[in-house]
Order: sequence, then structure tokens, then C-alpha cells
Amino acid sequence: METSPWLERRERDQSQRRNDYRSPFQRDRARIMHSAAFRRLQAKTQVLGVGMNDFYRTRLTHSLEVSQIGTGIAAQLKQRFPEMLTWLDSMSLIEALCLAHDIGHPPYGHGGETALNYMMRDHGGFEGNGQTFRILTKLEPYTEHYGMNLTRRTLLGVMKYPALAESLRQKYAQPAVSNYRQLKPSQWPPVKAIFNDDAAVFNWVLAPLTAHDRAEFIRSSQASTGGHQRTLYKSFDSTIMELADDIAYAVHDLEDAIVMGIVSREQWLEFVAPRLSCLQDPWIKEQLDNIDGRLFSSKHYRRKDAIGTLVNALVTAICVRENNLFTEPLLRYQAVLEAPYDEMLEILKQFVLMFVVRKPEIQMLEYKGQQIVMELFEALASDPLRLLPFNTQERWQTAQQHGGNSLRVIADYIAGMTDEFAARLHQQLFSPRAASLMEFSHI
Repeated sequence: METSPWLERRERDQSQRRNDYRSPFQRDRARIMHSAAFRRLQAKTQVLGVGMNDFYRTRLTHSLEVSQIGTGIAAQLKQRFPEMLTWLDSMSLIEALCLAHDIGHPPYGHGGETALNYMMRDHGGFEGNGQTFRILTKLEPYTEHYGMNLTRRTLLGVMKYPALAESLRQKYAQPAVSNYRQLKPSQWPPVKAIFNDDAAVFNWVLAPLTAHDRAEFIRSSQASTGGHQRTLYKSFDSTIMELADDIAYAVHDLEDAIVMGIVSREQWLEFVAPRLSCLQDPWIKEQLDNIDGRLFSSKHYRRKDAIGTLVNALVTAICVRENNLFTEPLLRYQAVLEAPYDEMLEILKQFVLMFVVRKPEIQMLEYKGQQIVMELFEALASDPLRLLPFNTQERWQTAQQHGGNSLRVIADYIAGMTDEFAARLHQQLFSPRAASLMEFSHI
């Protein structure tokens, strides 16, 4: 493995560390964990608003839980599929991917993503996963030009949608928006892909693939619900990370909603229980038939036991399958949920989506954040050399002078904000209350 192209970095590592015996993936994990972008996740919304209560999950605690679940999946696969040990040789790699998977998400969750995608509609669009790739490869100042300068395999694993945005974008008439207040997320879906601005590093990551493997890997199909095209495949490492993310979303975010009283036992019995009872699996019928009593118990230890039961059921039902389209092992092998546990996960995800994410009170928070981000973008773009911080001004000027995408620089700046930072900056710009220079110095 030491000569593998998947261990290469774009810039040869010149740092000389005394007695440093860490593996390349241990170093990748450390760079992610110690980055400013990762720390900012502690003040970014997961599902429930940051600051509503110290108990509830932020993007940071969610990422830590995804990391724990991801390494649990890898440990299970090692035992069940010993022939995969060559490709499951580093828990640090899985941790790195799981810790990094959300660092590109802007303030206010999908409200912020919708806002930036609309404001960038004629300049390449915006999407959280594409921004994650951009932070890792360019923006986080671990190196001068190559971001965190991570290994090629780590970057391959973090690409959930391995294609350039313009190859997936569907050109269709979208309704005119005469006022930001009228913008509907359903009418402006982001392209899930790598930004065209980052094509050079995208091509570098895929360089070790054969022409056939590359062509298949970036292949896409029309989304079943309309909208933009979607990529069809992920790398082996990425499938583990995405399953861990889905499990954390479906189960741990559900726990927040239960504790906060957003979902009720009656809703569970009406929506989830009958669907689970239809699954043809003896264990599901035996273990989950009356799990609502523990899930909605006032005793915390009973709820925790139920949450652990759900996570364990999903993690232990993951297996490895081969896709013979590919010759590269990192693409040929895929981590997948066995039926009917894949259906069980989908039922839980739909429950969270319908009864938590789409709840009007939650959507109001997203809508408010959407307005804040659009107004910030409009203000900063109106006079960048007056309103942007000096270091961001320099990047904006460089893009202008070299024919680059200068609005991408503004999107980068806003996407990196926490919820609270964006709210304070918005207040400084638009609130009639006079702000002192001392207050402004903290922005």
C-alpha cells in the first residue's frame, strides 16, 4: 500500500515531524479534526436550531456520532468479510470521512443551502457536499494552495456525488422570483456534484482510474422525481460513510425530536409501526414490535436502550457486494444494507422527514435563515471591496484579475459562517440599532 497512488497528496509533504509514525490516514483525520471548518460545526444547525437547548445535536455532535457508527460498520464488515481486510485496513480513514462529511454545509442547514444556490444560480450553483470538497482541497489554510492536502483516497471517499455540476445540471425554465420572500426550495434544487471551479482537483483524484472505470464512475441518470441528474455510484469508503450518516440522521435525530416533544408515540404507532410490521423479518417483528414503549418512555435509560437497539439492528445488517462494472477494488466493492433493513432505514428517514424536518416550526427557522443568507449575499456582492474582510477581499480581487469566479469567493465566505455569526453580521448591516466599532470588530 505504501506505493499506492491512493496515498498520494497533491503537494508533497515537506513538514518534518520528529518520530512521527502515524499513517497517512491518521494524519488526514488530525488535519480535519483540528481545522477551523470542523470547529465551526458546533454552532451550525443539524435539524433543531442551535441554542434551543444544550442537549440537542449540532452538526458537530452529529459528525462525531457518524464517525462512531462508521467505525462500527467497518468493525462489523471486518468480522463478516475477512477477505475485505486489505480495504478495511484503516479505521482512521473511515473516521476522517465521517468527521469531514458535513463541513461544507452553510449556516441554517438547507435554508442556507437553498439561498446560496439561488444567489449562485448563474455562477455554478451551490451545494453542501461540493463545498465540503472545496474546503478540503482549497479553502482550509493547512497549505498555501491545496487546502488540507489530504490523500487521494480520502478525497475519493468524501465525494458522495463524483461528477462535475455542469454535466448533471438540467436546463429547464424556473419561475421568476420577484422577491426573495417568494423563493421556494422545491423550485431551486441544488445540483449534487463537485463545482466546475474545482475540476482540476476532481480530475487529479480520479487520475489512477482506467478510462473505463472513470467513465462508469461519473455516469448519471435522470432523477426519478425530476430535477437534475444524479450520479449512480460511490467508492467503497463513501458507501460506509453514507450509511453511517443515514443511520445517525434516522435514529439519533429522531431521539432529539422525541425528547423535545416534536413527535409523539401516536404518530409513531400511526406511521412507523404498521410499516415495520409488514417487513418480512422475524427479528424485526420480535424486537421492534413494541419498541415504542421504550422509545417514548419518560425514563432516559429505556429510551437509550431503544435507540441502541435500532442502531445495532442497522449496523449489523450491512454487507459487502461487488459491482463487476469496475476493475478498481475501491469502486467494485460496495457496503449495502441487506433487505429488509434497507426498508426499515427508509421508513425511519421518512418519519423524521415528514414529522420533524417538514414541521412548520422547523421550516420557519429554515425560511428565516434562507432570508438572512440571501440578504447577506446581496449586500456583500454589491461592494466587496468595502464590506468583505481584507483576506477575503484579496481572494475576490485575485479571482477578478484572473478571470475566476469572484462570486464563488463570496459564497465561500458566507458558507463558512456559523448560524450566530451570520445573524450578527446581518444585524450589523441591516438593524437600525446603532452598532459600536467595538461590536463590529468581533464580526
